[in-house]
Amino acid sequence: MSRFLPDRFTLMLVTTVIIASFLPAKGAFADYFGIATDCAIALLFFLHGARLSRDVVIAGVLHWRLHLTILAVTYAIFPLLGLAAGYIPGEILKPELYIGILFLCVLPSTVQSSIAFTSIAGGNVPAAICSASASNLFGMFLTPLLVGLLMTTNGSSGFSLDALETILLQLLAPFILGQILEPWIGKWIRGRKKLLMPVDRGSILMVVYLAFSESVNEGLWQTFSIRDIGVVLVLDALLLALVLAITMFGSRLLGFNKEDEITITFCGSKKSLASGVPMAGAIFAGQSIGAIVLPLMLFHQIQLMVCAVLAQKYAAKRAASAVPMAVEPSKI
Repeated sequence: MSRFLPDRFTLMLVTTVIIASFLPAKGAFADYFGIATDCAIALLFFLHGARLSRDVVIAGVLHWRLHLTILAVTYAIFPLLGLAAGYIPGEILKPELYIGILFLCVLPSTVQSSIAFTSIAGGNVPAAICSASASNLFGMFLTPLLVGLLMTTNGSSGFSLDALETILLQLLAPFILGQILEPWIGKWIRGRKKLLMPVDRGSILMVVYLAFSESVNEGLWQTFSIRDIGVVLVLDALLLALVLAITMFGSRLLGFNKEDEITITFCGSKKSLASGVPMAGAIFAGQSIGAIVLPLMLFHQIQLMVCAVLAQKYAAKRAASAVPMAVEPSKI
């Protein structure tokens, strides 16, 4: 019976969302909590950089088939699915919310949660770091371009230098620093694998609380009706389910091993709230972006919850396969 119950980490995620709904971070506390979250994420990437041997990192960078597969899902398959949502009648999906769905589909992947889930599940972490970072760097240019191709906006296209600076300073710089120090501290960190687990999961919980708090403070539950939010939730869940199926089974058909399958699944199925909100402000300048970012805010919460469960299942299967099967006494 216990195997049908949620695991501890999933319960922690649910609790975090509930707390953020009733006690969202505001004012100075939100500012300080955001700084703490940034520090936790930077520590996560520093530890990843220090733990990974140089040969492993080089192998991750050179894994071009995996990177092209993830980019194709992020910037080709996702937008096609977004265009398909345009066939839903306007009476069901409001036009402004459809624009939000389409905008969601052209955004880059998340970085920290993709890598954290890949690590928890036992995937190819070096390749995940490279692919997620590349997705965000390319997204600075591809997202405005795709918005211009797929929809008409009154604002101007561009890219966020702040988002680019965040990727370089908060994510890549700590990883590179860890790599520089790897010859001296790498062996010590690799000998203490449990050291990364609290950082992985703690950073996800902090990101969930902060992101959901911002959504609640923006009036998530007052601006739109329950029916509107329900329609978007169903579409977001369906979109995520389709992409998870495409990445999971598609990677197997393409001949990737289990570690690469995990990386493609988690990096290819994500959309970044941290990059999406500032991009929406730049691309749709002068417009109200509440309806545009609502599908993204809800999708962000759904992907974290679903991928947390999926990562635990991957980890459990990996642990089970690593345990040798007991020999029956009658066969000894």
